[in-house]
Formats: sequence, structure tokens, C-alpha cells
Amino acid sequence: MNFKILTPLTLLICLSLSHPTTFAQSADHSRNLWICMNGLGACDHAGLSEPEAAKVADVERQCNIANCRRGWDSCDQSKLTPVEAGALAVAWYQQNVSACMEGLKSCDRSNLTKLELKDVALAEGQRNRANCIDGWSSCDHSKLTALEATEVAEARHRRNIDDCLGASESCDPSTLTSREMSAVNTSVHERNASNCMEGWGGCDHAALSAAETSRVAMAEHQRNLSNCKSNLESCDYSQLTIVESKMLAGAEHQRNYQACRKGYGYCDRSLLTPAEVRSIPAANDR
Repeated sequence: MNFKILTPLTLLICLSLSHPTTFAQSADHSRNLWICMNGLGACDHAGLSEPEAAKVADVERQCNIANCRRGWDSCDQSKLTPVEAGALAVAWYQQNVSACMEGLKSCDRSNLTKLELKDVALAEGQRNRANCIDGWSSCDHSKLTALEATEVAEARHRRNIDDCLGASESCDPSTLTSREMSAVNTSVHERNASNCMEGWGGCDHAALSAAETSRVAMAEHQRNLSNCKSNLESCDYSQLTIVESKMLAGAEHQRNYQACRKGYGYCDRSLLTPAEVRSIPAANDR
């Protein structure tokens, strides 16, 4: 069968030919040829030379074939040659078989052979089994075999274990074995301890062991000290030790002195010693 490959440009032309517009009678010959070849308007075939008409006819034929292959309303089957019509019938048939195998709504089972119906039924069963194993709502449990139903139940149980381990709201602890429940409790405890250590939400201090409580308290103290050093609003100065408070006060004093001495940054001269005030260049007076 002698069919040319349809390029994206050809398909664009096909779309355009399907929606013609009025072509001005005064359009010159070259513009008319351009419109005819590109399908961007109503073509005046009478104004074409014989070679030009042949080229335009070939483009229009390819467009019609493309429109028919896609089942568009613009398809004119009467313009197809017997060979093209036969190829179209084969393409449509294969498209329908594929639609049925994939479970698409466009599937027409009445055009399938017995062997094809058997393959479609097998594909449907495999697709339903996969949907059930994955927990999709499209699963139809009534169509599962006894073995498949067992596989689906096992998959559902594994998903529930994962949900419980991940603290998902869909977790159903009532279906867990004592060993699985123990693993879930361990996971929940470890996640809570991690949240507390990192200062994340979801921390339940009451669920921590004595050793964990001590480690968490130390981590929280270090985080607060770091926040105070960075002058963050989350700093709680009341939680600092006397040594830490003095260290921060000393660092702040040095920062303030350097800001005043260099004339750059916030400076509070009232916090400087007399010697520090005298060391500030006159040019930095504010």
C-alpha cells in the first residue's frame, strides 16, 4: 500500500481544510496557491494550473486519509481509493481491538472474533487483578478467582502495615498481628523521639523514655542557644545558663563596639566604656 508519512505540517493543513473561510476573489495567483497548499482558507481550484492542481489534490488526499484514520467528521470516504478504503478498514479494526484490550469506552465488542473476545476477557481479568492489588476503587472483587482474592487480601494487608508504620490515618490496627503491632509501636515511638530531637511538630514529650527526655532536653537547649546567638526571635533568654548569658552579652558588646568604631551597623554608645568611646574616630560620630 502506497501511503506517505503524514508530517505535523500535513496534519495542521488537514485541520485547516476542515474549517475553510471565504477567499477574496481579488487574491493574486501566488496567494491562492499558498492558501491551497497550506489549507489556510478556501482554495480557488479554478485558478490553479494543471501541475498546481495535482499538487493540491495530493495534499487534500493525504489530509482526507488522515481525517478518516482519526475518525473525524471531515472524513469523506467516497474520495478514498479501494486500496485506501481497505487500509482504513484494517486500521479501524485494529483500533477497535486495541480499545477493547485497553478497556476503553470506544470498544465495540460486536466486531470482535471469538478469539479476540477471549483475549479481551483475559486482559480485563488481569487489569482488574492489578487494580485490586493496588487498592483502586475500580477493583471488582466479584471477578477475582480464589487465588487472586488471596493475593489481593495479602496486598491489602501489606498496604495497611505500611500505612500504620507511616502513621497514616487509613491505618487499621485491628487487622495487625501482635508482632506487626509491636513493630508499628516501635516505629511510632522512634518517629516521635526523632520529632522531639529535631524540634518538629508532632513531638509528645510524655511518650519519651527517661534517657530520651534527657537527650531531647539537651538538643532543645542547644537549639535555643543557637537561636540566641543568631539573634532570632525564637530565642528564650530565660533558658540560658549564667555562663551562656555572659558569653552572649560579651559577644553583643563586641559587636556593638565594632559597629560604633567602624561606623557600620547598629551602634549604642551608651553601652561603651569610656576607653571605647575615646577610640572611636571622630568621622564616625552620629
